[in-house]
Amino acid sequence: MPTPRRSLADDIRGRSDSELIDLVLARPDLARPAPADLTSLAARASTRASVQRAVEALDRGHLQVLEALVVDGGDPGDLGDPGDPGDPPRAESPSSSADAVSRDGERLFTLLGAPTKGERAVVMALVDDLWRVGLLWRGDHRDHHVVRTVPEVLGPTVAGLGAPIDELRPSLTPRHRDAEALRATIDAAPAPSRAMLEKMTWGPALGVLPPERAGTTTARWLLENHLLVPVAADRVALPREVGLALRSGRLHRETTLLAPDVTTRPVSLVDAVAGGSASELLTHLDELAAVWGAEPPRAVRTGGLSVRDLKGTATALDLDVDRAAFVIEIAYAARLVADDGEVVPVWAPTSEVDDWSTTEAGHRWAPLALGWARSTRAPHLVGRKVGSGSSAANALGPDVQWPAIRGIRREVLHELAALEPGQAPDPDALRERLLWRRPLRPASVLSDALDAVLREAEWLGVTGRGALSAPGRALSAALPGPTSPRARAVTSGGSPDGAAQAVAAAMSAHLPAPVDHVLVQADLTAVAPGPLEGSLASFMRLAADVESRGGATVYRFTPASVRRALDAGWTAAEFVDTVRRSSRTPLPQPFEYLVSDVARKHGQTRIGGASAYVRSDDESVLETMLAARELAPLQLRRLAPTVLVSGADPRVLVELLRDHGFAPIQEGQDGTVVHAEAPRRRAGARRRAAPPAVSPVDADFTTTLVAGLRAAEASADERRAVEETRAGPRIPTTDPIVTLSLLRDAVAERHGVWIGVSDQGGGVARHLIHPHRVDGGRVWAIDEGGHEKSYSVHRITGATLETP
Repeated sequence: MPTPRRSLADDIRGRSDSELIDLVLARPDLARPAPADLTSLAARASTRASVQRAVEALDRGHLQVLEALVVDGGDPGDLGDPGDPGDPPRAESPSSSADAVSRDGERLFTLLGAPTKGERAVVMALVDDLWRVGLLWRGDHRDHHVVRTVPEVLGPTVAGLGAPIDELRPSLTPRHRDAEALRATIDAAPAPSRAMLEKMTWGPALGVLPPERAGTTTARWLLENHLLVPVAADRVALPREVGLALRSGRLHRETTLLAPDVTTRPVSLVDAVAGGSASELLTHLDELAAVWGAEPPRAVRTGGLSVRDLKGTATALDLDVDRAAFVIEIAYAARLVADDGEVVPVWAPTSEVDDWSTTEAGHRWAPLALGWARSTRAPHLVGRKVGSGSSAANALGPDVQWPAIRGIRREVLHELAALEPGQAPDPDALRERLLWRRPLRPASVLSDALDAVLREAEWLGVTGRGALSAPGRALSAALPGPTSPRARAVTSGGSPDGAAQAVAAAMSAHLPAPVDHVLVQADLTAVAPGPLEGSLASFMRLAADVESRGGATVYRFTPASVRRALDAGWTAAEFVDTVRRSSRTPLPQPFEYLVSDVARKHGQTRIGGASAYVRSDDESVLETMLAARELAPLQLRRLAPTVLVSGADPRVLVELLRDHGFAPIQEGQDGTVVHAEAPRRRAGARRRAAPPAVSPVDADFTTTLVAGLRAAEASADERRAVEETRAGPRIPTTDPIVTLSLLRDAVAERHGVWIGVSDQGGGVARHLIHPHRVDGGRVWAIDEGGHEKSYSVHRITGATLETP
């Protein structure tokens, strides 16, 4: 008597709670939305979309074993079909033994080139992993079967092999199953034919026949001896059996079941270098907020920042364009800059930047690091052509969006975290390990992304001198693992606020302490030996120009920078006194001469509206203005010995006179000085929709889910047991139209009908009725007790005719 054949659903139902938890944690898409029972879970686990996600997450070792299982398993047929628990058991088909992995595994070991005992143990451990994530299921004898949709996801050419001969030419199947005869035919092939076979050995398994006569003769021998099979007029295919024979039974040219080691080199001062990079980034962001707050760049029509504005920002920050794009994208990820949403939109600092700039440095860095790690934007794509677009991607534009970069960042961080502290990996070795982790990703794209992630991590302070810093380890711990969806919480409870606090605390210990002084030199420069505290930093940005950055920042006092401070309302005495109090060195005389000279000229000429007037106690200054040809467009006119007027706007008049060597200041209508304050543009706060409340698929959630699935499965088993004890046949679920048609036929032919009727409690009651009228969505019938009753058709879940 044939034995019942198990299915994926039987395998899922037979797993322990811990095994089910591992399955859902490895494939969290199975839990969204929550399945009704274990049968539904099995059905979802075999869908193409879910299987594709699971396969794409495999490393090269698991993928090679899975490919070997597909090749070893023969035709997958309906393997993995969850089946209906109510269906009768399926009998074992004669070919089912070809569907399963051979119990001794010898052919599997041969395909993978695993002759030693240790290598075979590795293979079986990988097979168990594939079963654990639901890509395999176990039969009655614990033999493994590939889930039905796995071959569909892997494609028709597994590991570069072609289709089996029984798919290409079924009549040749017996011939190709004789391995010795097939080997003899290959050995007898002429040299040109053997060369053609060798070109197709490791893929692709499809070839195009050459048009010249010699090539046709070469291919004719292979076709006549059935080593190639024609699939079109000019195309041939190498059958899978021939390909394996040419590969001497091995499936892959190189089998790499274990991850390659990452070579490292010891480095020192990792945390100190990382802290310096983080401090430098904070300085760049302060300057970005100041520059864009004063003159916000316009948003281009297609979204993003124009190339000209990006280069202008890079010049203002004294950075190259690539690093400036990174700083801008980091500010955007941390919600420090945004599109203001006006009719003519501009990119401006948000209102959050004011609170952010006054917090402790470590807490300023934490949202930058977390925003970078969680962002789906790739700053390294700025300036490149992305996809089919004809133009380069703009900073802050939509073309920089690339969701895959988030996963690559996390994988790189976790690989670095796996190394010993103070060990910097060799980039090429790290690249090989990542390519092994994600073999289905294009190597060129992954390599380019790896270089970008390592470069950005160094700029951000996540790494120092190539090694992961202590703050970088805290950041890695706050992120989901590379293979597990569970976030490893760095604090009890694992809340987002707790993660930010831990990351901030880790960086605070390594950031350079802010200093409250500078060292003024005789050459009118001032050296800041570290990051300046808030008020002094703001003053130095206003009163001096940055000349160089590094471990120490060098500022230079110039006439323009001094005048900038005087325009902002500082007096010469206040300016000199502030610098004297902030300097650990005596102020040189050239500095005081510079300030006094600029202050002496500053405000000698005052401008008001007439549209504008110019007045000065020094008549010779006004004479010079009237005589200057360059100022002729201002149409200056003398009203009095010390007063000129112009039709130009007062602000334009001030700028033009300064451009030509004068030092005027603007005067209000009441005669008071109008101080020039840098405008502070802010992007208005937009109403943001509340984020969706999604509970993570973590251990607690999965444990609760599995308990619910067990309870649902127990209820389903109970219902099936009750169903089996009830009188009458099984009532299938039918469409209302089908139900009405069946009831009308029963009325016409006077047949009895078994129906299932849903009650108010959600249960389904069975009734044997003899209908005599169907009308208006109701059926009138005589029940088993001889009583006449009516039923609403919309409450009838199914119907089937009574069997005689």
